[in-house]
Amino acid sequence: MFPELIAPREIRGPIDDFVANLVAHYSDVLRAITQPILDVLVWMDHLVRYSPWWSIVLVVILLAWAASRRIVFSVSMGALLCMVGAIGLWDATMQTLSLMIVAVVISVGIGIPMGILMASFKWLRTIMLPVLDVMQTMPSFVYLIPVVMLFNLGKIAALIATVVYAVPPVIRLTDLGIRLVDAEVLEASRAFGANRFKQLFGVQLPLALPNIMAGINQTTMMALAMVVIASMIGARGLGYEVLQGINRLQVGRGLLAGAGIVIIAVIFDRITQSFGQRRNKGRKP
Repeated sequence: MFPELIAPREIRGPIDDFVANLVAHYSDVLRAITQPILDVLVWMDHLVRYSPWWSIVLVVILLAWAASRRIVFSVSMGALLCMVGAIGLWDATMQTLSLMIVAVVISVGIGIPMGILMASFKWLRTIMLPVLDVMQTMPSFVYLIPVVMLFNLGKIAALIATVVYAVPPVIRLTDLGIRLVDAEVLEASRAFGANRFKQLFGVQLPLALPNIMAGINQTTMMALAMVVIASMIGARGLGYEVLQGINRLQVGRGLLAGAGIVIIAVIFDRITQSFGQRRNKGRKP
């Protein structure tokens, strides 16, 4: 066996003590800080679950139309959503959808500004890249432990775990999109008197939008991938149906819930991709 230089217990002990100290002294503060987020999540959950089903389908169709300007595509996205309701998973799907919407909005709200800062400051990018690598490669069950200890089982713990897992792509691709903007374009904008602020919002972000949309697409898919794991810490929805199928060995229940997750993934993937493709076409001469 390899010679053990440091006992694992000596490494684990300080980490466990640090987290235990956080739980003992700051868990109430953290829960108070996250209460507004919980209120938004509960509001979104009620909005999508108790709105008429046809209104949700109509919103999806309108989003698909705004993204693609294609009638057949837009109607097909609405029809796919109706399929979820037809197999008896409408309420579970809406619970998953509410968590996804809030998680993606928070991830984008964090990711785009962080990507802009990384593209602007090389030292920050040097620090953040290893952090993003850890966030993407660390098994999600590992950071579920402190999240559950700090926030207990429930929606907030599931939301935070989902954001941590899903935010890296939008940060990376925002940073990449801004750095890929042609230097000659930036030089031309400076020649016309554009300051740094105008360059960012008038040149860099519009040209980087396809990459940013790709990042949002990947963030959305990764948020959806967390629904089964999030169900283990209190989130309801399609993931809970899969979990129940596993616990009770009900293959049909798990398969139907998995089909619902696939349908939602296809809808979000196609709509977000269509936004990016339209932007790419608009840039072509």
